[in-house]
Amino acid sequence: MTLFAPATLLTAIATVVAILVTLATAILVARTRRRVGIQPPAMTGAPELDCAVRVQGNTVEQFILFVPALWLAALYFQGWVPGIVGLVWCLGRILYALTYKPANPGGRFAGFALTIFSTLILVILAIIGIVNAWMAANA
Repeated sequence: MTLFAPATLLTAIATVVAILVTLATAILVARTRRRVGIQPPAMTGAPELDCAVRVQGNTVEQFILFVPALWLAALYFQGWVPGIVGLVWCLGRILYALTYKPANPGGRFAGFALTIFSTLILVILAIIGIVNAWMAANA
C-alpha cells in the first residue's frame, strides 16, 4: 500500500468526508439549539433538539468503529472496495441525519442500515485481508 495510490487516496477522501459529516452533526446540534432556544447544558426540551443530539451521538459512536475498520481494510484487503464502502458509510450518515425527524423517527432506518452494513463489510474485508497476510507470512 502506497500513500499516493489511487485506492489509498480514495480511502483518505472517505475519511475526510466522514470527519466533515461528523463535524456537521455537531453544527446541526448547535444550530438546532439556537433555533429552538434551548441553552447549554440542557440536552432535551424540544423534539428537534432531541433528534439532533441523537444523530450526533450515534454518528460519533459509529465513527469510532468505522475509521479503524476502514483503514484496516484498506491496509490489508487493499484495492478500491474499502474506499468505496467508506463513501457509502458517509452517504448513510447523511441520509440518517436528514431522515431522523420527530414526526417520523423510524425514517432513519435506511441511513442507519447503510452505515452499520458498511462498517460490517469493512470489518469482514479487514479480517479476510489479515488472515490472508498471516497465511502468506507463514507459508
